[in-house]
Amino acid sequence: MTEPFTIPAPDDPQAALAAVVALRRAADQLEYAAVDHAVKQGWSWAQIAQALGVTRQAVHKRHAHRFRGKDPK
Repeated sequence: MTEPFTIPAPDDPQAALAAVVALRRAADQLEYAAVDHAVKQGWSWAQIAQALGVTRQAVHKRHAHRFRGKDPK
């Protein structure tokens, strides 16, 4: 796990916007890793989508290309 992250106040736009970028990158990295593990554990796209709060089509569009031609297990 990473160290705790202090969210800067929005009245410091430079720091706040840099924090937004860092948080998005961290969220993307966590999502990709979690989806990888879910697929390897046999989760369906519908299960992954439900866990992420999006449609099956949205999660499939975002992630399925990484698994084409590969045995996920």
